[in-house]
Amino acid sequence: MVHRDLIPDIETPAQLAKRLSLPFKDILLLSRALTHRSYLNEHPEALEDNERLEFLGDAVLDFMVGAWLYNRYPEMPEGDLTRMRSALVYTEQLAEFARMIGLGSALRLGKGEFYGGGRERSALLCDTFEAMIGALYLDSGIEAVIEFISPLLEESSEDILLNHKTEDPKSSFQEWVQAQGFATPLYVTKKATGPDHSKTFDVDVTVNGKIYGSGSGPSKQAATKSAAMDALKKLSLE
Repeated sequence: MVHRDLIPDIETPAQLAKRLSLPFKDILLLSRALTHRSYLNEHPEALEDNERLEFLGDAVLDFMVGAWLYNRYPEMPEGDLTRMRSALVYTEQLAEFARMIGLGSALRLGKGEFYGGGRERSALLCDTFEAMIGALYLDSGIEAVIEFISPLLEESSEDILLNHKTEDPKSSFQEWVQAQGFATPLYVTKKATGPDHSKTFDVDVTVNGKIYGSGSGPSKQAATKSAAMDALKKLSLE
């Protein structure tokens, strides 16, 4: 049994960079990308958390994924490209990328966040993945980001196309509701739990006062999407 005052050894930034063949010249930049603010609160010697790098990485991913899709699918129309990009930079998809590369083993978390399951929380994994991309861009440039992310995009884009994951469940449910002549669906937040930096939202989708689906997620947007997907499954439309 692990003593609750201790956190098991984590993978160091240098070990992570070596395992993933990341060409970091400034390993402190990667260390910052892996540092959650809960860790900063407990370790004053750590000077900065990863939130600014997350902001940068989000922008880099939006641009880079768009450029990758433009070149990878030269015949794909603009609307489909937009939906594909949204599917590839969606919170759950970026969290899945983080899981694919084992990023959770290197997260620098405070004790409360660690024992609360932070290494597996999608929102936290997504944010850290974005921060790592921001750090890689600053350290080694856009070409290094492209080399690192392209294999992940190749695998996931094929899965998205094969399984029609670009389709928006909220739009699909709205179309079904309209076809029945019903009132517009309402998405009602039942509760929000957890600390401000890692909340989980629970949402019901209702039509004419009847609950058709329920969902949860790290943001209201993700939770409403999950609720719409649940409604489609229950209607055997998914």
